[in-house]
Amino acid sequence: MTKRLILVRHAKSDWGDFTLKDFDRPLNQRGHKNAPEMAARLVEKGIRPNAIVTSTALRAITTAKYFASAWQVDADQLVTQSAMYEATTATLLKVINQFDQQFDTIAMFGHNPGFTDLLNYLTDEQISDMPTCGVAIIDFPFDDWSMVSGGTGDLALFDYPKSELD
Repeated sequence: MTKRLILVRHAKSDWGDFTLKDFDRPLNQRGHKNAPEMAARLVEKGIRPNAIVTSTALRAITTAKYFASAWQVDADQLVTQSAMYEATTATLLKVINQFDQQFDTIAMFGHNPGFTDLLNYLTDEQISDMPTCGVAIIDFPFDDWSMVSGGTGDLALFDYPKSELD
């Protein structure tokens, strides 16, 4: 068996209330539109994780809940990981390496620049920016999350809300 990582950058967030901490920013109107659309694209392709891990920031959790709903996963089954907020590649890799082995496909919801850096590190791709609500699916040729490291993954899918316009 192989492992599959579904990276999802949070949907577009609202910058309208400058009294809010960055951590507490909600999704904006476009974010609320894009998240269910991107989730539906994955459902149409038959892509569904065994587990969902998300940053604790409001915009990441809200995005994860849209995807969980499309995947028919109860929101209370989301695993929150505070280390993923403002995380570096090294921190995100630690989170991945400690994933439960019983799950072969895990979706992670988080932030840039960490997610773009992680995507490029794991796959040797040269993607300049993972857009908001962008999805990257990375396949690994082994069945142990602790083996995930630089250049060990293959990018199976890279999609984002405006991609149908490109």
